[in-house]
Amino acid sequence: MTRSSKPAGNLWLAEELWKLNAIEFGDFTIGRTAVHSPIYINLRRLISNPRALARCAKIIKEELETLMSMRNPHVQPFTLVAGVPFGGLHVATAFSLAVKTPMIYVHPPVMVKNVAIEGIFVRGQTCLIIDDLITGGGSILQTAATLSEAGLVVRDAVTLIDRQEGGKASLKAAGINLISILTLEQIATYLMAAGHIEERAYTQTLEYLAKN
Repeated sequence: MTRSSKPAGNLWLAEELWKLNAIEFGDFTIGRTAVHSPIYINLRRLISNPRALARCAKIIKEELETLMSMRNPHVQPFTLVAGVPFGGLHVATAFSLAVKTPMIYVHPPVMVKNVAIEGIFVRGQTCLIIDDLITGGGSILQTAATLSEAGLVVRDAVTLIDRQEGGKASLKAAGINLISILTLEQIATYLMAAGHIEERAYTQTLEYLAKN
């Protein structure tokens, strides 16, 4: 890719996040999983660009349609969408509107509510979980557990970015298939090729991924 060409495929998302100053390089500890990470991505900044958020929903829709149309479908049909608070709620809402599928969400554990799940659902429905980013997979697994306790079926989850720190394997062990639009390595590779970052930042990111 030349520095003047448009990003190919889903890499437009990496470029958009860069323009939104949503990607930072330094030394970050993110939750319990990502310790001393050289890269931090704040996907919540997407709400500042409605067109980009809508495009994310469109990309997820197209990705799922492709996976469902395969001879051996890689995604199961669903009748509900569940957003993971808080970052995943924005993406899930945009997707819900794009595909006209009802949405629900699980209240965070710290919030004391009379009901754990907000929205209308019927036991036995299959629910697609959507989050903005996955690290170790804890948030999605917690959401899936609450949905399952309420009688809902969870087979698939979608995330815009997979930080490649064990989340996919954790979900697989729980019987949940993960679909990601971009990986951390793809983002770092694009930023390097586009001339946005120096080789040192790129190398540090790849070394971090190799250790984790």
